[in-house]
Order: sequence, then C-alpha cells, then structure tokens
Amino acid sequence: MILVVDLCCEPGFLSRYEFVDPIANSVRRTGSEYEILHFTELTDDVIERSDRIILCGTALKDKLYARRIDLFSWIEAIDKPLLGICAGMQVVSSVFGGEIVPQPKIGLEKIDIVKETPLLGQPREIEGYHLHNSGVTPPPGFDLVAGRPDSIEAFKHSERPIYGIIFHPEVRNRWIVERFEDL
Repeated sequence: MILVVDLCCEPGFLSRYEFVDPIANSVRRTGSEYEILHFTELTDDVIERSDRIILCGTALKDKLYARRIDLFSWIEAIDKPLLGICAGMQVVSSVFGGEIVPQPKIGLEKIDIVKETPLLGQPREIEGYHLHNSGVTPPPGFDLVAGRPDSIEAFKHSERPIYGIIFHPEVRNRWIVERFEDL
C-alpha cells in the first residue's frame, strides 16, 4: 500500500485537489492500493503498514508543514521508499538537518539529472513544472541527483530509498510516480 501524505494546511483543504489528488490518480492508474492521509492524522500503525510513502506538495503560501517538522521525526528511522515532492522535499531536508531557503520558481524549466538513480534514470535533461517559493540546502547524507548545489532539483539519501524532488511530477512527469512504485 502506498501512503499519500497531504501537506496542505488542514485536512480536506482546497489545495488537496491540485497537489494531492493528481498524485493519488497516478498511483490509482497503475493499479496500486493507496491511502491518503493528512500529515496531522498519521499514526505509527499507518506508517508501518505502508510499503511506500509520498509526501505531496501544497500551495505557495501554505507553510504549516514547515512549522510542524516535529510531526515528521518518523522519517529519520524509515527504511522503505519515500518520495518528497516540493513541500515534501523541504520536509525531508529539514528532518535530516538541511534547511528550507527562499527560492521562488513558477513554470516549466529544464532540469539536469546529474546522477543515475532508480527513480529518475540516467543523466540527461528533462523539463519539469515548478511552483514553489522555497528550495532546500542539501542535508548531510544525501546526494545531489538533479540540479546544482545552489539550486537542488532532486536528491537521494546515500544509503536508503529516500528521495526529494522540488518540481511537480503530477503536472509534467507522471512517469516519476510510476517509477517510484517500482522501487
């Protein structure tokens, strides 16, 4: 079962239709079972029975998740595939000692994949959709996968299947969600 985590400011908030439901629809199309929960509703039991976890993005002005990083301490101990998308990447970075930094981007941009991974494949250029006010600094123990050290597009934990991407695959690169299911 794939746990799709809603990082919007409150359960059922309108932003869910833009940032969470498209990810769930990508998962549904592959035939995988999934469950959507708001980050304030997560329990150890739900996390434990999940095979994979996706932390979704949220609206530009929504920063509640960043003020509640304490609710994500479970990520430090996880040893199953986890994908943080946009705000989800910011959560992963924060949990592992990185920082959320100002980095506004909106629209389609070229993304240089600089390191081969099971999630993004071989080094090459792709196009991705950005909708964020913040980026991240690289947390210790993570490798740059796409972008540059001063403008991280994607990273991966050096030992565990934990990924973060700042762009939105639900808009332009749904294949990323499908590849995540195969990890």
